[in-house]
Amino acid sequence: MNTYTLVHVLSGTGSIEVDFKNYYDWEDKAIYLEKGQYIKFLSEDFVVRKIEFPDHEKFQNTEIRVLFKHLISLGYINLMECSDCQQYLTNTIFSDRSSDILDISSKQWFWQNPFHANKDEYQIIFDIKDVIDNEFSNHLTNTELVSFINAKGYDAQALIKNKVGLSVKNLLGKKRLTESQKEIAFTDKNIQEISYELGFKDTAYFNRVFKNNTGQTPLEFRANFDYQNKDLFTQNIIDLLKMHHEDERSLEFYAQKMHLSVKTLSKKVRQKMNTSLGQLIRFELINSAKTMLLEGESINAISQKLNFEEPNHFSRFFKHYVGEPPSEFKNKKYNS
Repeated sequence: MNTYTLVHVLSGTGSIEVDFKNYYDWEDKAIYLEKGQYIKFLSEDFVVRKIEFPDHEKFQNTEIRVLFKHLISLGYINLMECSDCQQYLTNTIFSDRSSDILDISSKQWFWQNPFHANKDEYQIIFDIKDVIDNEFSNHLTNTELVSFINAKGYDAQALIKNKVGLSVKNLLGKKRLTESQKEIAFTDKNIQEISYELGFKDTAYFNRVFKNNTGQTPLEFRANFDYQNKDLFTQNIIDLLKMHHEDERSLEFYAQKMHLSVKTLSKKVRQKMNTSLGQLIRFELINSAKTMLLEGESINAISQKLNFEEPNHFSRFFKHYVGEPPSEFKNKKYNS
């Protein structure tokens, strides 16, 4: 991305890759990408709309930055829960007021409340993320970074751990890893130069850290990285899940179809898609259930189609993973 961008996927099959992570749950979402991030569509039938935001001053707004500063996952707005977002994206194909969607989306983001924090807590969390983004390459140790944050008036390590689920040290490590992957994949700099620029004074230590996190050495990662071609493994497992998830829940079934052991398949899914095979199966079940509910099918019919023994088993499953029973999801009036 050469500028801050909203990516609205209109249709497609399979998953997308953003900053070396694969995401399969892109439907009904408006995805926000920061300048310098990259996105790759892992099949050829995606239809995508992009809105670019050239006004960089807008991103100094503390309400807007939450859309673009990704902490642990993909930054997005759930369009099913934002009628104003849907209306904007439907009615303003060409608009001179693209900043309006940012204002609408930031309100929706806080309403979604992904980390279950209040607005004051979010400001502290994203202030710290700003510090990490600005200082990660300045050869700061983790202790020095924490001291730098404390010197600016933030004593928020417990807040970060509690709300985000990661320590400041983890956030710094994730930032360095992502930036090192970009440098290795998209430049011809040598590994020693990259490691030093990212605050690693010992190249051998950088190599060990990189391999521990990616399963490959920096040179192997560079040799194996293929931005242009689609990931056939990811596409194949997604296609299998879409075809069989209503009837098949066992990992052994999918491992046999992929001609792999369960252990090997599970490991490859985790490495490539940042999730587990079991979670992928559950996601397909939930996604199918939501579609059928919105199309007006009864809970009994959905339960039978998705091969649950009893409708109440389906309802408990749906509530556990969605946070509300299927009847409530079906009748819910989304916020405007």
